[in-house]
Amino acid sequence: MIWDDALIAKYDLSGPRYTSYPTAPQFDVNIDKVALITNMMAPSRAPLSLYFHIPFCANLCYYCACNKIVTKQYDKGSDYVELLGEEMRLRSLMLDNRREVTQLHFGGGTPTFLNTQHFRILFAHLHDNFNLQQDGRQDFSIEIDPREIDEDKLAELVSLGINRISLGVQDFDPKVQQSIHRVQSYDLVKALVNNARELGIQSINFDLIYGLPFQSVSGFKKTLDDVIRLSPDRISLFNYAHLPNRFRSQKRLPEEHLPPAKEKLAILKMSINYLLDSGYEYIGMDHFAKPQDALTKARDAGLLHRNFQGYTTHSGTDLLAFGVSGISNINGVYMQNLLELNAYKESIENGQLAIAKGYISNNDDRIRHDVIMTLLSQFQLSFDFIEKKHKIKFVEYFSDELARLEPILADNMVQYFSSQGRNGIRVTERGRLLIRCVCMVFDKHLNSAIQYSKVI
Repeated sequence: MIWDDALIAKYDLSGPRYTSYPTAPQFDVNIDKVALITNMMAPSRAPLSLYFHIPFCANLCYYCACNKIVTKQYDKGSDYVELLGEEMRLRSLMLDNRREVTQLHFGGGTPTFLNTQHFRILFAHLHDNFNLQQDGRQDFSIEIDPREIDEDKLAELVSLGINRISLGVQDFDPKVQQSIHRVQSYDLVKALVNNARELGIQSINFDLIYGLPFQSVSGFKKTLDDVIRLSPDRISLFNYAHLPNRFRSQKRLPEEHLPPAKEKLAILKMSINYLLDSGYEYIGMDHFAKPQDALTKARDAGLLHRNFQGYTTHSGTDLLAFGVSGISNINGVYMQNLLELNAYKESIENGQLAIAKGYISNNDDRIRHDVIMTLLSQFQLSFDFIEKKHKIKFVEYFSDELARLEPILADNMVQYFSSQGRNGIRVTERGRLLIRCVCMVFDKHLNSAIQYSKVI
């Protein structure tokens, strides 16, 4: 990857993160729910990826933009697990039960808010309703707040099949931690990492955030020093988006405490160089991984995939999401669950799917989905691949888009590659950090009125 200050300044834009295409702002609250469910029930033997949203958090992190419920009442987990079990039953009735679940992820909120008995019940429901892969190739993961887990709970999760974990680290600087209301020591995280490795966890990810209060280049370098000592297999380096008008808790973070834009950019530049120099490889957007990690191998084999959890090794899966706010994607048919717990509970208890909104992709959406997701995952796009899959002539179908791509080509962010003419485009090392700008060229639904995050 090549860092170019002038290029980054020129493309200082906002745009979608493309965890789906079309992106969530296109989902329709007035969609015909019968048509949505009918389309989702179309026969398929594709493997499944299951996502469970656990909204509860015992403590409020001021930076957080997730759908969450802050409570110390841990017994709320019992009712919620039963609702998830009923939602699983309802969904399983609509699918071929021979379809194999190759990927499973618990997100939140704080999934480890649930106790060991809750997880035993959840996995019992899973085995009752779905065909879980159990031959060692499965990817079963959970997001962990280091403050909300102990050795017994982690051991129980491993015994149930969890083989990958993601730790919310953010920053090890005590002053930064205090400002964001998330205090967790290096020793606490170190003990958790050591415990996970002793239990045989295959892959450990650290979530880090740059742009938080009181962060600086020198301070964040110390955090990276600590991270490298713990040697996680993957690292996600997220940009903090300060949107206090949308997320009330962020109002507790005074803007004058946030690093200036120039310093924030310098933190990112330093972090990328540090991680690359430390042996990590750049996967795409926020993600880094060790050369031997499955994520890197999937990228090299052309099997990398992107969904609502970011980059994943399991391409070709349909995503089913459970719990409040979860978003499913069954072959381009999107369905988002209700965001409020009481409304979700009422719907599930009445034997109905908790549908808030959705979207049914048309043929053009599916073509553009493949273009955008291939660029994000592979940093290149073969026109032949799109033409053969969708029966189109690429340069004719995307003539307007290729014209709009010319300035990006002129800036050497993208190059044509060819054997007998223009057979595809490849994102250069100068353009990789700005891949979202390349993808936006092919986004028919892009809307300047929507408040997207900055691409850098």
